[in-house]
Amino acid sequence: MRAQTRQGLRSSTRQQGGRRRRAVSAAAAVAIGVMTLGALAPPAASAAAAARPDAVQQALNTLVRDDGMPAALASVQDRKGRIRSYTAGVGDLTTGSKVPRDGQVRIGSNTKAFTAVVVLQLVGEGKIGLDATVDTYLPGLVRGKGIDGRRITVRQLLQHTSGLPEYGIHVDDDEIRNRYFEPRELLDIALRYKADAAPGTTWGYSNTNYVLAGLIVQKVTGRPLAEEMDRRIIKRIGLRHTYFPAPGEMTIREPHPHGYHRNPANTPLRDFTEMDPSAGWAAGQLISTNSDLNRFFTALLAGRLLPAAQLAEMRTTVPAGTSGLRYGLGLMSRPLSCGGVYWGHGGDIAGYETRGGATDDGRAANVAVTNIPTDEAATQHVKDAVDRALCG
Repeated sequence: MRAQTRQGLRSSTRQQGGRRRRAVSAAAAVAIGVMTLGALAPPAASAAAAARPDAVQQALNTLVRDDGMPAALASVQDRKGRIRSYTAGVGDLTTGSKVPRDGQVRIGSNTKAFTAVVVLQLVGEGKIGLDATVDTYLPGLVRGKGIDGRRITVRQLLQHTSGLPEYGIHVDDDEIRNRYFEPRELLDIALRYKADAAPGTTWGYSNTNYVLAGLIVQKVTGRPLAEEMDRRIIKRIGLRHTYFPAPGEMTIREPHPHGYHRNPANTPLRDFTEMDPSAGWAAGQLISTNSDLNRFFTALLAGRLLPAAQLAEMRTTVPAGTSGLRYGLGLMSRPLSCGGVYWGHGGDIAGYETRGGATDDGRAANVAVTNIPTDEAATQHVKDAVDRALCG
């Protein structure tokens, strides 16, 4: 994964180029094309329309058939709030079980958008200053080679312009899978290394930024980050299938497809469904569904989670890599082939990748696959699926 364009826990899980992955079980190949429609989908279409291949379904089929994804899931919401849910592949390569419609997945760095919302709510309440330094809230904590919390602002944490080094590349996948990390441990790992850049000089994706943002939330509120996130966002807008796993909780609570991981890229898939997600914490620990992510990003853009001033700050972006991607405060914009942009985040964590977001006119789409793509073709196909869903 490249820091400029990927949003997973570790930057070592992606490789550029590479051959497409076609290793998918016979059971997955047979299951390509399974699709279910949400309860709010339109009435049965004409025979001709029903026979016409659906662009989103085709995109998911490609991810399974050509890119070796065990499963792909999508939820699409149109301007009128009507919802369609899609699946392709199999939920479990061992048993060949069906993919649960709108099943729960680990959403990785989409968690950053939730963390940023909590911080910005506290900004609106006058409890945090966007341009206050980290030392204002965590005095003396952030010191290292070229690193000084007296020179790094809260805004720079949320925008990935702090120059702080990434901790995730220094932790092995199997260690992440089985070990519980305290947030301060994650920060300590990062602070062993020199700064990537001076604060405010360049954009550089680092999960360390959001660990610090989470620690600031806890210092200011006196409450656990998970509790604040649940109270301020999840319960407030009715995200019924979204939660922050408790310490030591390695399973996924509701129906879900199994997640698979290969590292290095040329090794067989391993079942990574059960894992300790604490290495992600404020940067990547949440579990959710595609439809809940649609609800979250739609509510966010509609002003239901932030005052207008703080939402405007969140949507103020800087260039982030290539392809027109821009990063705000825990929120990204990406161009659409049909014009305009959509706003979201995206996330990778061993076993799962999610991509998607919402538009200002009420469209929303999120796509999940049950293996982080290891080549550029598969990566692009996930993005294409989102684009087809929003431009269809």
